[in-house]
Amino acid sequence: MKTAIHIGSMRFYAFHGVLPQERKAGNYFRVEATLYTDFSRALTSDELTDTVNYAEICRVIADEMARPSRLLEHVAGRIIAAITRQFPTVTGGKLIVTKEKPPIPGDIRDVSVVVEW
Repeated sequence: MKTAIHIGSMRFYAFHGVLPQERKAGNYFRVEATLYTDFSRALTSDELTDTVNYAEICRVIADEMARPSRLLEHVAGRIIAAITRQFPTVTGGKLIVTKEKPPIPGDIRDVSVVVEW
């Protein structure tokens, strides 16, 4: 059995970007995560100790989003490093970090980086 926890679109106002204006004014970002972890025991035990507390994962993601970076790739790398360091039962996953309305020409709704590990 393969089990995963999926955390849908979390939205943050943060100060990531290459341009000085982005780091000063900020922008909205979304983060989505699918984390592979064995919670098969929790399927029958109904105990939090048999799974990963997704509220704690959300806190880790929020902490990393609060630290400015120039690149979304760097933000994603920091989030993954923090999750794998603090939750060793997470064996892999998929992380999507999205910047809403990036300051580039055209009618661009958002851009994302996707990392699977």
